[in-house]
Amino acid sequence: MTAAVEIVDVARRFGSVQALAGVDLAVEQGEFFGLLGPNGAGKTTLISILAGLTRADRGEARVLGHDVVTDYARARRLLGVVPQELVFDPFFTVRETLRIQAGYFGIRDQDDWIDEILHHLGLASRANSNMRALSGGMKRRMLIGQALVHKPPVIVLDEPTAGVDVELRQSLWAFIRKLNGDGHTIILTTHYLEEAEALCGRIAMLKAGRIVALDTKQRLLSTFAGLTVRLTVADPLPGPWPGRVLRREGQTYVLTLADYAELENMLAALREARITIIELSLQEADLEQVFLRIMARQE
Repeated sequence: MTAAVEIVDVARRFGSVQALAGVDLAVEQGEFFGLLGPNGAGKTTLISILAGLTRADRGEARVLGHDVVTDYARARRLLGVVPQELVFDPFFTVRETLRIQAGYFGIRDQDDWIDEILHHLGLASRANSNMRALSGGMKRRMLIGQALVHKPPVIVLDEPTAGVDVELRQSLWAFIRKLNGDGHTIILTTHYLEEAEALCGRIAMLKAGRIVALDTKQRLLSTFAGLTVRLTVADPLPGPWPGRVLRREGQTYVLTLADYAELENMLAALREARITIIELSLQEADLEQVFLRIMARQE
């Protein structure tokens, strides 16, 4: 089966900054795929190349087998992208904006689908409002609507819930899950790692323009998570200390440890230092801890 998205040795430099340094990636049809990384990792550059907004210095990018450069018209028709930036035309209503967006792809008489989009995005009551009258969160919903209006089989969501309230976030993800269940391929970038953990089956992590981890969510959790310990003590911990302190709240520390042997070393160090343990608990590993551990390994 042809991959939904195929990236082959893609590199891009902006002046002295190497935004992408030879990325290879394939996303299969029907996947809910996560693309994670810190700011400046190259996620948006990769998406821009896929969408035809930026040219790669080398390498190839294809959407369902169609090259984004040599077969750009077909590749763009198959792809819907929700960008990070709030971009809108202030002279049209919400419904007019979606009709115009559909028209870019030669699609007419889409009002039933537009009504469904507006309903799922919580914009039905604002269908005839001017775009200027929308709040920032509503404008972000509209970006999602514009990406979906031509019913692309591959949808890229670049930080889609930034600045969106919790209630809308839940309804939005229910809608996106439905699209994925109907066969749409979803590629998600987000800094809300709990979203990626809840939604994505496979995840790639980028750092400094390179993929530093790529696997199923379950394998990443089992391979890299280690142990997370929440520890409350009577006195401050002396240093150096086994593991790595993620955060501190007064006399409560949250640490990551590689394994149970390191946990035993920590307990032995506490006994030797005569530090009283008030409370200790092991927390279930999550994607945030995996992400922090992988990023730290690459420094």
